Amino acid sequence: MATPSRSRRALPLALLLLGGCAIGPNYHRPDTQTPPAYRDETRKSQESMADLSWWDLFKDPQLRVLLHDAVDQGFDVRIALTRVDQAHAIAAQVRGQLLPAVGYNGLADRGRNTLLGQPFTEGDGATANGFAGYLGAAWELDLWGRVRRLDEQARAQYYASEAGRRAVLLTVVSETATAYYELLELDEELVIARDTTGAFNESLKLFNRQLEGGVVSRLDTASAEAQLETTNARIPEIERQIAIKENQLSLLLGRSPGPIARGATLSDEPAPPVVPPGLPSQLLERRPDVQQAEQAARAANANIGVTVGGFLPRIGLSALLGAVSPELSSITNHESFLWNIGANVSGPVFQGGGLHGEYEESKAQWEMAKLQYQQAALAAFGDVADALVSRQKLDEVRERQERAVRAYEEAVKLSTERYKAGKASYFEVLQAQELLYPAQVTLAQTKRDQFTAVVQLYKALGGGWKMTAAEQTAPAPQ
Repeated sequence: MATPSRSRRALPLALLLLGGCAIGPNYHRPDTQTPPAYRDETRKSQESMADLSWWDLFKDPQLRVLLHDAVDQGFDVRIALTRVDQAHAIAAQVRGQLLPAVGYNGLADRGRNTLLGQPFTEGDGATANGFAGYLGAAWELDLWGRVRRLDEQARAQYYASEAGRRAVLLTVVSETATAYYELLELDEELVIARDTTGAFNESLKLFNRQLEGGVVSRLDTASAEAQLETTNARIPEIERQIAIKENQLSLLLGRSPGPIARGATLSDEPAPPVVPPGLPSQLLERRPDVQQAEQAARAANANIGVTVGGFLPRIGLSALLGAVSPELSSITNHESFLWNIGANVSGPVFQGGGLHGEYEESKAQWEMAKLQYQQAALAAFGDVADALVSRQKLDEVRERQERAVRAYEEAVKLSTERYKAGKASYFEVLQAQELLYPAQVTLAQTKRDQFTAVVQLYKALGGGWKMTAAEQTAPAPQ
């Protein structure tokens, strides 16, 4: 009676023999929990922001130039392209196993008691020549579909590498756009710092005139001078951050560190078009990282069939056609012709559980790949939801922050007028100016966050998925 362990090992083989060519399980996309709508989505529509090209989403001409350079010259994209080339070459190698392998061979030698490199004697110990030339062919009959599963696995890995290239491409686009908007925000911070320095400088002059007239004490001018130098110290720090951000962008563009040209200021940047995100079910077809995870699952599923094929016999055919002769001049005679047709079969008898271990490993890899796909799909829905709520709430934040800046500007104006009229202390003027500066910086950062939220939403939706490879590297339309 067979033991339970041997029964388990024999089960895959029995199923395959009954199933004929159906080696291994056929692939089916793993189930995902697709929500009917995105969280915080204002309206549902078939139309999606992801349908737009990069050039249609980002209106700044200078940003378009930077995006083209990053896609065309950036090292991340070029490295990803080499991975695609490698996967394509591997797929071609595997696909070649589906066809007969044909080769040729030619031999010529001279030796004593040898013929064509093999020991040979007729008793006289003579020195003889040997010539041979032939074509050979070999082919594995893929009765069980093992090689077809290998081909399926290699093609899935190639498609996964192509999806990975698109994922890298989209990441580079989003990182370049984000860094560009961060650079514009730093430019605006620098302008605010210089304007604030000028305002504190004017206050210091006002306090100095009051001091000379004996109206105020040295405490007023000392406090104003401290605020002026504090703001002055902020300027080189912002300039340092600008240089670092430019270096980061240069690296994304595949350039040596250096200055980056700008287009419009952050406040003058054209707003991206307001386009709905589309349907959640479409996201699985657009997101490159989700597609990459699915192709990895497809490859893992095919690998089960490959390992199951290890249990079955391999049947091969071979053929040989050529000529062999001790004289080169006689090699074309019909007596010198040689031919051979043969078949071979090989298969495992006892592997000590090795084949079964490979089979169990392939099943575990499939389960892992399936979970990774489901995880990637769920993360994609979460990314879109995060980007949607950020885009919506930042509109409210900007509106309120603009009100705050206007109120602080009014407070600075009124406190300065009251101070000149002798109705307010220097403390009121300095306090109003101190509150205005961070409010202006916060507003600039909110504007930046609005643009980067759109970039993140575009990335989360798998933006630009309709663009061809030629369109992705083509110069931006003007």
